[in-house]
Amino acid sequence: QHGVPRFDFTHILYYLGGLLAIGAMTLFMNLGWERFGGWGIVASCLLYAVAGLWLLRYFTAKNLPIPAGICAVFVVALTPLAVYGLQQGLGVWPPPDDFRYRDYHRWIEWHWLYMELATLAVAAVMFYRHRYPFLLLPVAFTLWYLSMDATTWLADGDFDWRLRRIVSVLFGMGMLALGLWVDIRSRRSGRDYAFWLYVFGALTFWGGLTAMDSNSELTKFIYCLINLGLIGAGALLVRRVLVVFGAIGLVLYVEHLADKVFKDSWLFPISLTLLGLVVVAAGVWWQKNEAGLSRRLRRALPAAWQRLLPDRFE
Repeated sequence: QHGVPRFDFTHILYYLGGLLAIGAMTLFMNLGWERFGGWGIVASCLLYAVAGLWLLRYFTAKNLPIPAGICAVFVVALTPLAVYGLQQGLGVWPPPDDFRYRDYHRWIEWHWLYMELATLAVAAVMFYRHRYPFLLLPVAFTLWYLSMDATTWLADGDFDWRLRRIVSVLFGMGMLALGLWVDIRSRRSGRDYAFWLYVFGALTFWGGLTAMDSNSELTKFIYCLINLGLIGAGALLVRRVLVVFGAIGLVLYVEHLADKVFKDSWLFPISLTLLGLVVVAAGVWWQKNEAGLSRRLRRALPAAWQRLLPDRFE
């Protein structure tokens, strides 16, 4: 199965080489390209894009979807640089000393919005033509950037941390909902189109939620419950990324209890140990009854949702 990502040496080489090429034109871009000027940058991006599209067609013809998908992502990743060069060439970019392309991955500014919207448009066209799951990586990544930069635009350039946190939580919830919808639509296709949406949705939602300030123990307890919900949802949907973020949040809450609420209490470690043993016992009970509980849960859900749950007990 050439199209299914696996943890083997061949696929490691595919992704390592692809990420190096993508990183060279994005994360690791230096000021050397500035000497070509705006139109020179556009021309260089077009040459790279032609090469990427040729490789995409070549790998597709050879029935090698993993390297083909990487080449498709490479072409999409060129879009922000090309738009940056176009804006420079047209003379509509701020003075060079204010913002350069290398700052795209370092600073949160509304100036990047045109680059991000163009990237989403190119990614949509590319995904329409080539249904490679890896193409959802630049989509999710750009949506994450867009949520931060759009906040600056909404705040009229002010560095409003409270607004940023709220937008991050809401945007993350939206991306998780989109990932769930994609998961429902594509679970039977054999391709995981929702993976990157879950990753960046969880990162954006959990990051904004964790960054919020609160002096209320009730809101902190609600934070704990939300993280428990992430763990439960991750277990039901078989999405480890949700479990990981939920577990980290749970650990942060327990650390808060140990450091603030039950500081210097000798009963707290004992209580926490007993709670851990209860959780282990619950795991043993679940393992014994998982088959029956899973069947009843699946039958209680709508048909579309049933496809999201593991069917190994059917």
